[in-house]
Amino acid sequence: MDTTASAATPASPELRRIRALAVGGLVALIALGLAWELWLAPLRPGGSLWALKVLPLCVPLAGLLRHRLYTYRWVSLLVWLYFTEGVVRGWSDRGTSQVLALLEVVLCLLLFTACAMHVRLRLGPRKKRP
Repeated sequence: MDTTASAATPASPELRRIRALAVGGLVALIALGLAWELWLAPLRPGGSLWALKVLPLCVPLAGLLRHRLYTYRWVSLLVWLYFTEGVVRGWSDRGTSQVLALLEVVLCLLLFTACAMHVRLRLGPRKKRP
C-alpha cells in the first residue's frame, strides 16, 4: 500500500479540493485554539497555558501538506479529542466561549469528513473476497 503521493499519477481536481479542505480545516482549528485561549475567551485574563492544546495539531500539518495517507488516517482519529472538548465546552460554557466551542465542533467535523473522503478516494474501491 502506497502511503505517499505518487509523482506518476496526478491528483484529480476532487482530491485536490478535499486536500485543501483538510489542510484549511486543520489550520483553522489551530488558529481557533490559539485565539480562543490567548485573546478571545481565555480561562484566565491575559491568556492561558491551555493554548498549548494546539501543539498536537501542528504535528500532522507537514504530513497533510505532503499528502501522506497515513497522516490523513490518524488525523481523523486525533480530531475527535478536539471535537469532545468542543462539545463539553459548548454545553457548559456561556457567551463567547460557547460560540467558539461550537465553531470548534464544526471545524472538527469538516476536518474529519475531509480526511475520511481523502482516504476513501486514495484507496479506491475494494474488491470483496469470496
